[in-house]
Amino acid sequence: MDLSYGETAETFRKEVRGFLGREWQPAGRRGAELKEFVRAFRRLAVEQGYLYRSVPRIYGGSEQPVDVIRAQVIREEFGRARAPMEVGGNGVNMTVPTLLERGTEEQRELFIRKTIEGDYIWGQGYSEPGSGSDLASVRTRAELSPDGSRWIINGQKIWTSMGMQATHMFMLVRTEPDAPKHEGITYLLLDLDQSGITRRPIRQMTGEEGAHTFCEFYFDNAETPVGWQVGERGQGWFVSRTTLKHERASIGSADGLGRQFGKLVDLARETGRLADPVVRDRLAQIEGRVLSHRYSSFRLFSCAAAGDDAGPIQLMMKLLLTEIGHDIALLAQDLIGDAAMTEPRGAGTGAGRGPNKWLDQIMGSLGNSIAGGASNIQRNIIGERGLGLPRDLAMAGER
Repeated sequence: MDLSYGETAETFRKEVRGFLGREWQPAGRRGAELKEFVRAFRRLAVEQGYLYRSVPRIYGGSEQPVDVIRAQVIREEFGRARAPMEVGGNGVNMTVPTLLERGTEEQRELFIRKTIEGDYIWGQGYSEPGSGSDLASVRTRAELSPDGSRWIINGQKIWTSMGMQATHMFMLVRTEPDAPKHEGITYLLLDLDQSGITRRPIRQMTGEEGAHTFCEFYFDNAETPVGWQVGERGQGWFVSRTTLKHERASIGSADGLGRQFGKLVDLARETGRLADPVVRDRLAQIEGRVLSHRYSSFRLFSCAAAGDDAGPIQLMMKLLLTEIGHDIALLAQDLIGDAAMTEPRGAGTGAGRGPNKWLDQIMGSLGNSIAGGASNIQRNIIGERGLGLPRDLAMAGER
C-alpha cells in the first residue's frame, strides 16, 4: 500500500512548512496580544490559500479549487506546528456551508466574513424539551408581524452548545402549525442580543456550568427579519438536512482519535494496570477499531482524491467514532474507579488529564451519541440509504 502523496504534494508541503516557520511565532504572547496575533496570522494564511479554501474571496475566504491532497497536507503541517486553522464551532462547521449552499446573497454578505473571523458565534436552535432526535416535532413557533417584515418567535430551545457565548442562532421554528409533520417548519437566523430572549446555563452531572457548556433559551416575542429566513417558508426541514450533513462530517472525522487512545494507554500505565491481561485485551480490541477507523478515513481520502464514490462507509464514520469514543471512556472509567467521582476537578494524574478530565470524556462520549443525529437515527439512515434495506415502519410511526 502506497500512502505517499506524490512529489507535487511534497513540494507543496515544503511551501506550507516554510510559511509556518516564518509567520507562526506565538512565543511570549499572552492574552489580547496573542488573540490579535492569531487573528492576523489567519488572515495571512487565507491570503496564501491555506484556510477557508471553499469560501469565496468576496466573503473572506481563499477560494481555492477542490484539492483533497493539498487540504490534507495543510492539516498535517498546521497540526505539526500547532498553528491555528479555521475558527472552530457551529459557525464555520455548519452555518457557513449552509449559507453557501442555501442562503441568499444578502445573507452571505452579512454573516460569512464575520463568522470566519470569529466575530459571530452561532448557537444551534434545534432541540426542545420533549423534541430531541425527532426534529420534525419542534413546537417553537414563529408568526409574521402585521406588516410582514419580521418573524415573531415564541418557545424554548435546549442543549445549545456554547450558548452563553453565542451572538447568533440558526433555528427551526414551526410557521404552519396545521401542516404535516415534516412540513410547516422554517429555518431562521436570529440575533441573540435583544430583549425578547432569555438564556440560562444548564448545570451538568460533572458540575460544569459556564460559557463552554450547554444552555437553554426562552423566546418571548423575539424578532428576526424575514430576510434572515434561509430557504422557502415551510421548507426548513430540508435546509436543516444540509446543516446536519456538515455537522456529522465534522463529528465523524478521524483526527484526534489516535491521540485519545494514546492517552488511554498512558492512563493504564500510570494506574499500574497495563500488565493486567484483561486490560491489555480491551486495549487491543479498542486499538483495532481505532486503526480500522483511521484506515477507513484513508479510503475516503483516496476516493475523494480520485473523484470516486466511497459508498456507504461515508454514512458510517460518525456512528463508528461515537462507539469507539464510548469504548475508550468505559475503559478509562474502570481504570480510574472511584477517583473520578471523589477528587476535585483537575486533581490527580491520569495521562496529564486528571480524573475529572476523564470524567468529562466519559460524559462527552454519551453526548456524541446524540449530537448530529442520535445513533439509532444514524443506523436507520445507513440501513435505508446506504444498504438499501426496507424502511423501519415502526420508527416511521407506520403500523
